[in-house]
Amino acid sequence: MRIWIKLLVGSALGIALALVAGENELVYGSLPWLERFALAVGRYALVPALFFSIAIGVHDLRKEGRFWQLLLRNAAVMVALSAFVIAAGLAATVAFDPGRIPIMAAEQDALAGFDVAGSVMELFPGNMFAALVGDGSFLLPVYVFAFFLGVGLSYDRNYSKRVVELVDSLSRVFFHVMSFFVEILGFVMIALSASWAIRFRDAWAMEVFGEFVLMLGALAALLGFGILPLLLYLVRPKANPWAVLYGSLGPAIAAFFSGDVHFSMPALMRHAKESLGIRRRSSAPTLAALGAFCRGGSAMVAAASFVVVFNSYSGIGMSLAEIVSIGVGAFGVSFLLARHPGGGAYVALAALCVGFGRGFEEGFLVLRPIAFYLIAVGAFLDAMMASLANYASARLGGFVEGKSVGQHI
Repeated sequence: MRIWIKLLVGSALGIALALVAGENELVYGSLPWLERFALAVGRYALVPALFFSIAIGVHDLRKEGRFWQLLLRNAAVMVALSAFVIAAGLAATVAFDPGRIPIMAAEQDALAGFDVAGSVMELFPGNMFAALVGDGSFLLPVYVFAFFLGVGLSYDRNYSKRVVELVDSLSRVFFHVMSFFVEILGFVMIALSASWAIRFRDAWAMEVFGEFVLMLGALAALLGFGILPLLLYLVRPKANPWAVLYGSLGPAIAAFFSGDVHFSMPALMRHAKESLGIRRRSSAPTLAALGAFCRGGSAMVAAASFVVVFNSYSGIGMSLAEIVSIGVGAFGVSFLLARHPGGGAYVALAALCVGFGRGFEEGFLVLRPIAFYLIAVGAFLDAMMASLANYASARLGGFVEGKSVGQHI
């Protein structure tokens, strides 16, 4: 059975469980723990697989003299794609106004800030090996360590040959270990989708978010399954966007119900290699960069949500200049979400409210009942952007081996 089918079946079973369970106290009491456990299982093998794959990828790219070329190409793709998605989301929100949302009292959330200075400090801990010790939420220190290890492997082949072979072997071994956990994600998805379905049912019963939920879902589906794949027609050599879309379904499902970029990363890595035919030396560094900095999907959801919240508070609406400033702010925030692999869209919304709220700094609390939905849609778009951008960058650089749709996992 193909992986995306396993994930879809697991998600359907979880939704069915939520519908059948109703108000069962045992189910309600167990799901929070099961959800945390499911996320931990999905992330379990990610760090070692990414670490060794990035290190050997950097080594191979430097040996070929193509590392900086790949880095600059990835940066250009990330900037262009994030700007496009945010602009499209704002334009759709203004054009198809979902209406006002009643203002409701809500308690202040304890949201973690960006802490840019602290994050930069963590990139270089006092002990390099300390970068590998953590809960797997903030992976930039791991990427920095892997980069310097990859650079060090190019020092002198007489000394580094055996280490290169060891790192290469460890990369393949941990990729195989990670593949096992991707295979069992279908079972893991049952808990995640059940929890998601219960939250959705409760939010829908409030009867105040319906139009916005439908608009945001339709916009995400149009972008993820239509417009973004069509952009691959701009890539040369010519690519088949629908084959790439088919190879991205598994990570998209995992990202949507988990709301976590790192949870979907193992599926992204495996599909990149086995479905899309992207070589490891391009895919590993690119996916690491995209997962950390290409969060335009979450930023777009935050920008659209802010416009809706602001219009719900204020009857004067927003000028074109204000909408553009919101888009620019969301674009900047999209590069600061590396510390928030889960919850990115809601954290970004809170940041926009604080920065542009003009007296409505706590406006994000209005959407707290559907925060899980905003996070899910943002993570879905982030995963689709990562998969498509990874393929586009590899295609432009000649790092893609031909794979037919029948060979997709």
